[in-house]
Amino acid sequence: MSEQAQHDEHAHHIVSPVVYVIILFSLLVGTALTMWASYIDLGEWSPLPGLVIAWNPIVALAIACTKATLVVLFFMHVKYSTKLTKLTVGAGFFMFLTLVSMTLADYISRAWGSW
Repeated sequence: MSEQAQHDEHAHHIVSPVVYVIILFSLLVGTALTMWASYIDLGEWSPLPGLVIAWNPIVALAIACTKATLVVLFFMHVKYSTKLTKLTVGAGFFMFLTLVSMTLADYISRAWGSW
């Protein structure tokens, strides 16, 4: 392996402190939005009879997912990492979604009130 290839393999991306400040303010704004949304009734929507969807948890989860994405990408340096690191994070996220969907499938498929 050449000396240049070894140097490139171990090189780290330097993130400007300005980026960290912008991400910090974005996280603070997300926290403020979450608090604001918790005090406001965003209403309900019914696409089907008997199925009512409340918007407050959906908005809160959307804000939380956005904040988690910012933390993973910038504070955990995944944005500037190798493809293998990105694949590992993606596989962990896919496994998380699989486990949550299996849990929700079990919860929904129960015969509530029949016992």
